[in-house]
Amino acid sequence: MASIQTSSLLSYSSLSSRKTINAAIHVPKLPRVDVSLPKIRIIKKAEESKPREKNTQLHDYIDEQQHSTNSDALIKLCAILEAVADRVEMHNNIGEQRDNWNTLLLNSINMITLTATTMAGVAATCGAGAPLLALKLSSALLFSAATGMLLIMNKIQPSQLTEEQRNASRLFRNLQSEIETTIAVGNPTEEDVKGAMTRVLALDKAFPLPLLGGAMLEKFPQKFEPAVWWPSKVCEGKGKPQKMGKTNGWSEELEMEMREVVEVVKRKDSEDYERLGNIALKINKIMAISGPLLTGIAATGSAFVGNDSWFSLVPLMAGSLAAVVNSFEHAGQVGMVFEMYRTSGGFFKMLETSVESTLEEEDLERRENGELFEMKMALKLGRSVSQLRELASKSTSYRMEGVFEIDEFASKLF
Repeated sequence: MASIQTSSLLSYSSLSSRKTINAAIHVPKLPRVDVSLPKIRIIKKAEESKPREKNTQLHDYIDEQQHSTNSDALIKLCAILEAVADRVEMHNNIGEQRDNWNTLLLNSINMITLTATTMAGVAATCGAGAPLLALKLSSALLFSAATGMLLIMNKIQPSQLTEEQRNASRLFRNLQSEIETTIAVGNPTEEDVKGAMTRVLALDKAFPLPLLGGAMLEKFPQKFEPAVWWPSKVCEGKGKPQKMGKTNGWSEELEMEMREVVEVVKRKDSEDYERLGNIALKINKIMAISGPLLTGIAATGSAFVGNDSWFSLVPLMAGSLAAVVNSFEHAGQVGMVFEMYRTSGGFFKMLETSVESTLEEEDLERRENGELFEMKMALKLGRSVSQLRELASKSTSYRMEGVFEIDEFASKLF
């Protein structure tokens, strides 16, 4: 019993000592400190936020207006893009169709011509009677049919029509890629829409699809003229002239370089393609007249076959020559060559017009960036920028040497 009481007393004393230890390490609470901002600051902040809210609302309104304008222009550009893609497909299909026309008509006319020539030769060796009359009539009918088909074929020039459709498809595809780039960059404007519309209409006018109603291009013009498929750019108003420093990538050296490049294009490329185009036009005219003329002579000469005279040779010689001329004209695609020269001349004419219209704009900020314009010009001419500059410098030096030679010659004379 004494031991139990002793243990209870020890446990009680340990508990009381634990309580006193807990009370000894108790940390008192910190006093509360009230920190209040002055009301004047709150009022100032509220007053400062009012005009900012007004400005924000104004900017939001302007952004909404610009967004609505850009969205309208974007919708219009997408509609034009769909129309351009449809035209690309249409010109591709019609170009294939007209290429088939050229092949099928040429083969058919040559087969008819050679068959009629063979029948005329057989009629010249057989005696008189019904077989001779039948061969003569058949030969004359076949030559007459070949003459009529040749007149139609030489009028429409299927090979030239095919080349027109190829060029139209290529140019419409180029316009399609430009519109897609404008849409991808973002923020299209109404000017982009107007520019795309005018280019579509200019291409439709330059490369018409119908063959009737006077819409077809003249296949035998009086004089070679380059093709024109770009809209005529009229300057609405010139800006104020500025001092030529380094504004928007333009400088006096760059302007002189562009003028020299245009002079080189005029003197060399444009003149060469004009000369070659006139040669192709003359050859095409001669062959377009010679083919039907020879088949017509052969049809007339078929009436004299079998009379034991040299007139029997007329349909044979004329029919053979007609087949050769038609093959050279349409299988050689002389009309396509003429159209190729016409399009190439138009390309250089477009470069001249582009440079001249750009340099006529006196406000440098409204021009296209000069360095970008120079790079585009170099790529179109198949050169690097350094080669283009070298070409312009050589042209300047040659012209100056020519002027000096003329001056020296004039001084010797006087």
